[in-house]
Amino acid sequence: MRAASLRLLPLLTAAACLPAEAVLTPEVASSPRPNLILIMTDDQGAADAGFAGSAVARTPALDALAARGVVLETFYAAAPVCSPTRASCLTGRHPVALGIPNANTGHLPAEVPNLATLLAAEGYRTGHFGKWHLGTLTREVRDSNRGGRPEQAEHYAPPWERGFDTCFSTEAKVPTWDPMVHPETGRPFGTRYWTGPGESMVEDLDGEDARLIVERAQSFVEQSLDEGSPFLAVLWFHGPHLPLVAPEAATEPWAGTADATYQAVVAGIDAQVGRLWDRLEQRGAARDTLLWFCSDNGPERVPGQDDRLSAEAYGRHPYGSAAPFRGRKRSVHEGGLRTPAFVVWPAGLPAGLRVSQPGVTTDQLPTLLTLLELPLPEALDGVSLAPLLRGESWRRTRPIPFLSGRRRALVDWPWKLVQDGGGAAGLYHLEQDPGETRDRTEEHAGLAERMRDALAREAERLTPPSGGDREAPGSRPPEAGR
Repeated sequence: MRAASLRLLPLLTAAACLPAEAVLTPEVASSPRPNLILIMTDDQGAADAGFAGSAVARTPALDALAARGVVLETFYAAAPVCSPTRASCLTGRHPVALGIPNANTGHLPAEVPNLATLLAAEGYRTGHFGKWHLGTLTREVRDSNRGGRPEQAEHYAPPWERGFDTCFSTEAKVPTWDPMVHPETGRPFGTRYWTGPGESMVEDLDGEDARLIVERAQSFVEQSLDEGSPFLAVLWFHGPHLPLVAPEAATEPWAGTADATYQAVVAGIDAQVGRLWDRLEQRGAARDTLLWFCSDNGPERVPGQDDRLSAEAYGRHPYGSAAPFRGRKRSVHEGGLRTPAFVVWPAGLPAGLRVSQPGVTTDQLPTLLTLLELPLPEALDGVSLAPLLRGESWRRTRPIPFLSGRRRALVDWPWKLVQDGGGAAGLYHLEQDPGETRDRTEEHAGLAERMRDALAREAERLTPPSGGDREAPGSRPPEAGR
């Protein structure tokens, strides 16, 4: 196939920290309704970007954008796996309340407002590009993980039926190079790109998957600008999720290291994001565009290796780094949940600001609607981070619950309670011990008990009754103290 030319890998403080160079008085935006670009990578580690502290990753475009905006130093995915996090981003609801507790489960409910439906009603053009993973895209043909299976028919929930008027979407993962080709066999990968009902593509999709996504997104952006329409562009890249594939030339800066292909894929995504932003600059639209970047969970782990330890325990890790945090993807320790993140809006937010107050992907919808001066839907589980992004004094008062099967956690900053696998809970002080190495339960038994009770209440509140209505469990929780 192209074996000779490709390298393949198998399937912090409680108050915002304002540096002296931060620009805290941005120009007043020409419109309170900026264009929106939401970028989410797949399985990118918390440390795998230059602006997040990596000395290995080559992410000059992301670093430059982060420097022009607000870096979120303590930003969480709503779950340690893919689908739940994506659901939280679009709805502001906890994914368990939506019936999406894990990857490849449930679907995005049509009755729940999401960013696309809400902004379309305000005159925004809406587009989704890349990985969907919030339901199947076809009932007619076998596609990806669940599409075309009779037993999955109830989970048909394509983006074009969830408020997106333009789509270039796959149900789930694809290889990061030649996305329609299985990298080991050279046969069809079994996934299609869908552009609408019954409209799919498997041909003329060669080369870098990130480039293909940005090409379609850029066409959507250009048309929106030509029409004078504000837009919401959701770009959910497939990389650096497995299967990781990159041209040998792209891996040369990391030649001889275990993570060469991973780093090449991250660098490729960075270049494509830079390409899209450069075009916005050329069109004079960057100033009035808000871009939010994050990942969907922590980095993948190598089977057989100790998931409790950071990448440094093994040297260079083939699937990226969660250092200095404990755990990786599928873990509710920090390494499975923390993600590199920033928000940039040149006309509306400060530049050069780094904040350490915690946020989570569930906060994205209420934050964006607040910045757009639009009303918030009822029954949200997230909170607006708008004051934090503006450089105002702000402190989160609502704990963040994580529910992933038998793995559960509650962050009530700076404390975190972890129930990993249903066993005894561990209590950690994240400011003093970000690596979660010292269980403080014995020292703070009362606090641990109160947080266990709070986590149990959150689990009961968020978990819908079997076969019941999804709306009731998302009711707004009371403010909870420690």
